[in-house]
Amino acid sequence: MDTIRQFSSPEAVMQRALELASLGIGLVEPNPAVGSVIVDENLKLIGEGYHQQYGGPHAEIHALNMAKDKAKNATIFVTLEPCCHQGKTGPCSQALIQAGIKRAVIAMRDPAPHVSGGGIADLQQAGVEVEVGLLESAAQKLVRPFVKRVTKGLPWVHAKWAMTLDGKIATGAGHSQWISNARSREVVHQLRGCMDAVMVGHQTAEKDNPLLTARPAGARTPARIIVDSQATLSCQSNLVQSIDDAPVIVMAHESAPPENIKPLERAGVEVLLIQSSSQTNANQPGLKQCLLELGRKEMTNILIEGGGSLLGSCFDERLIDEVHVFIAPKLVGGKTAITPIAGRGLEKIPEIQNITEYQVQTLDSDIYVQGLIDYQR
Repeated sequence: MDTIRQFSSPEAVMQRALELASLGIGLVEPNPAVGSVIVDENLKLIGEGYHQQYGGPHAEIHALNMAKDKAKNATIFVTLEPCCHQGKTGPCSQALIQAGIKRAVIAMRDPAPHVSGGGIADLQQAGVEVEVGLLESAAQKLVRPFVKRVTKGLPWVHAKWAMTLDGKIATGAGHSQWISNARSREVVHQLRGCMDAVMVGHQTAEKDNPLLTARPAGARTPARIIVDSQATLSCQSNLVQSIDDAPVIVMAHESAPPENIKPLERAGVEVLLIQSSSQTNANQPGLKQCLLELGRKEMTNILIEGGGSLLGSCFDERLIDEVHVFIAPKLVGGKTAITPIAGRGLEKIPEIQNITEYQVQTLDSDIYVQGLIDYQR
């Protein structure tokens, strides 16, 4: 990584810490991405680092290792409150105290119940001056998926689809390959490589017979999840036949027959039986219950790739956090052609845009839109 010799302001130091933290996204989950910079009284860099992989040293330790003896009486800038517990690594708060850090500037408190103020209290009790809140909003954006999981028990849900210019993901006859171009498909594989899991509905699994792997492999090997109420996934499907490449999980309703479940389990598939969420969908696994189960498995980022029924149900239940939409300059037409989000939908068009913080890119001839869903708009 490049090194910055002299910072112009405390904000510039924290911005550097945020940039470092972002390098860990996709590598450190279920931990949060964290960056840290140590400076002297003149804001001159003496150490920096970021959390590079799950189970490895935290950002503060990397920064201390670079700073060495210069850390004594120095100031550390860190994007998230230092941990105060013994996990796969020791408590960072104690490491900072032992190194003689004089002052800690922390962007945000850690919302995880086992930390939440404990790291700050450790530092203050040891006489370290603590400031909290510098560039807090930017730090919160960086760890939104982690915050959602530790506070609500739910993973951050990304929804992805590719559609034609007239808003279709398949023709009326069900044909869907290929809507997007090769560059868009490269981006999708990069997305998969940062996820804990890729999820589709049973109709998509049956009709498309996908692999759902990241090609080439990314930072993570996502599990392949099929929401399949009666566990009808074929053991001859590409998903099951490639189980050595990545795990396969079938999320079925608790009424799924044992004769469907046992062959899948013998093939190495994990079958999870989920209760329904309402009498209306009495034989369907509740989607929120599915996501809560994935949260218990410490999955932080989930990519839902369809089809329209699954995406529509997730949208109706306000479970989608972020969208990734690839729009191809193609027209299909047809009133029976399939749209990306089925379900009930909204009764009224939102008065203002309900996709926020969006970014638009051109991928050769395709348009890629990424943004967050604000259900309150």
